[in-house]
Amino acid sequence: MASLTERKAYREKIMQALYEATEGNRLLGVTGAKLAQELAIPAEDLAAACTYLVGEDLITVDWTASNTPAMVTLTHQGIRRMEAEEEKHG
Repeated sequence: MASLTERKAYREKIMQALYEATEGNRLLGVTGAKLAQELAIPAEDLAAACTYLVGEDLITVDWTASNTPAMVTLTHQGIRRMEAEEEKHG
């Protein structure tokens, strides 16, 4: 299992990848397989990070029967958070 530092990094990577891929559009999403491949996140860590982000109301996830993310999308709150980060960092 990942360390606290790794878990936080995974969450941020997921949020950034979703925001960039969807351009802040709630109607678009990214497959869990694509996130895992592009971000090089182990399957169990991807599922844990997504579960955490769902709990924070930053993303929504369509889960497979084996509890892995099938489709991941940003929520309104998630988009607002990423827009605030973008404004903060220019």
